[in-house]
Amino acid sequence: MGPSNLRPYYFKAETSFDKEDITMATLVTQNRFKVLSRLATHYKGPISAAIHVNDNEDKENVINELRTLYKDNPDMRRYVDIHLIVDQFDRQFNMWRNVAKFFARTDYIMMLDVDFHLCTNFRQRIRNNPKIMDMLRSGNTALVVPAFEYVVQEDGLDWQTFPTTKSGLLDQVANEKLDMFHKSWLKGHGSTNYTKWYQTSELYKVEDYNFSYEPYIIYKKEGTPWCDERFIGYGANKAACLYEIYLSGIEYWVLPDDFLIHQTHVYPEDARRKERQYNRKLYSNFREELCLRYSRMFIAMGEWESRKSENLRNECQKIRGFRTTMKPDA
Repeated sequence: MGPSNLRPYYFKAETSFDKEDITMATLVTQNRFKVLSRLATHYKGPISAAIHVNDNEDKENVINELRTLYKDNPDMRRYVDIHLIVDQFDRQFNMWRNVAKFFARTDYIMMLDVDFHLCTNFRQRIRNNPKIMDMLRSGNTALVVPAFEYVVQEDGLDWQTFPTTKSGLLDQVANEKLDMFHKSWLKGHGSTNYTKWYQTSELYKVEDYNFSYEPYIIYKKEGTPWCDERFIGYGANKAACLYEIYLSGIEYWVLPDDFLIHQTHVYPEDARRKERQYNRKLYSNFREELCLRYSRMFIAMGEWESRKSENLRNECQKIRGFRTTMKPDA
């Protein structure tokens, strides 16, 4: 795909951020500009936004709309770095994610879909917890913020009605108003173990990993894998990115008191169906490739029996032939 015209810091936030802050690294298209503006006002912290503009469309109108956002909302000017990507290729989600990550100005990022509302102040909770900060500094931990959505989609239109405490959320779960995000696709978020989350007040490790798992995570920017840009369009793109992060030796730990809620919007279902079909096959091959590549790396570095390779050894043995193909003396 390409070429793309990348313009980093097309608008640069006025604030100088603390290096140990958490940047919301997100990707945005024109129909989500107002949602980005709301996020800036709500979060009041660093945001790195990759914004795609289709070269075949009226670029000036899109850019003028961005300028208006910056003019009308001082929080956009204070907190949001905009990185403009201009090309003819829609839905290069992983490339856009990489741009947002690369130009983030803090040590830690959250890979966030802009449609999710940050219901709790996990940023302050994390930064005030020395143990959790040490886990992030090590580069071996990613923190999962559980995601929810309303059962009746219309109930998710107004973020101002969303609960802001775990007890408030649990009340709505008990009344069957809220549930885990995309419950119909259990593989996507089931590894978070919502049953455990409802009952615990302690940070806990993701134990039952699934290769389709695609949580929203906070992790260290430097030294972590990038999202593979072969994935174009809907389906498997984020799961593939998170799978590689996991295989590289990063453990996923779930925050017990924090959560996100999806703000309802319409999906382009026709495009999603076709692109998922293509990406399903690509992801199957990609998983085998990752298992081989990271296995050889761990063996070469003398880390095959280490804790760092444990995620890979547990996950890749699910692939047929892996045990016999990849051995420490191979």
